[in-house]
Amino acid sequence: MSIDELETQLRPAFLAGLGGDAAAYRLFLETISLRLRGYLRSQLARVGRHEASEAEDVLQETLLALHLSRHTYEPASPVTAWAHAIARYKLIDHLRRSGRHAANLPIDEEAYQLAAPDTVASDARLDLSRAMQALPERTRTLIDRVKVQGCTIAEAAGAAGMTETAAKVAIHRGLHALARILTKRGPRAEP
Repeated sequence: MSIDELETQLRPAFLAGLGGDAAAYRLFLETISLRLRGYLRSQLARVGRHEASEAEDVLQETLLALHLSRHTYEPASPVTAWAHAIARYKLIDHLRRSGRHAANLPIDEEAYQLAAPDTVASDARLDLSRAMQALPERTRTLIDRVKVQGCTIAEAAGAAGMTETAAKVAIHRGLHALARILTKRGPRAEP
């Protein structure tokens, strides 16, 4: 299936899903999952990783990010570009967390063509920044260190003067709080 055919199929399903059509949203997730699974497996193979479970882990992170960020989607943009951009960022985050560099992860022609416009990324960063401000400072710092800077939980916990277990719980609760905040806030709402 070509990019244009995929976009023609997915965009209406995604928009209907945003409008509350659960069946259309499920179709979007199932179809984009197949596409992204292949993309992630091929990219992981390029950096010497061949474990299917690793691709599945990144795929699940990507699907969660797609769901939590769905309000950032600009209807004038291709939904496939938006989804691929999020998948690429999640893959880079995964490689960084696992101690590998993404420098040898080439931007293939398809991913380059599917790059999301900068305005979508900036809006998402702004929404996330505003939501992060609602979290307690220590939780915000832990999430930033682990999820943004790529530190291990042990490193972040040590810097915060916490046990690893306490740090994991704080990060978990903080991410759930962020999801609630972002879901309530909707696209580009003022704090």
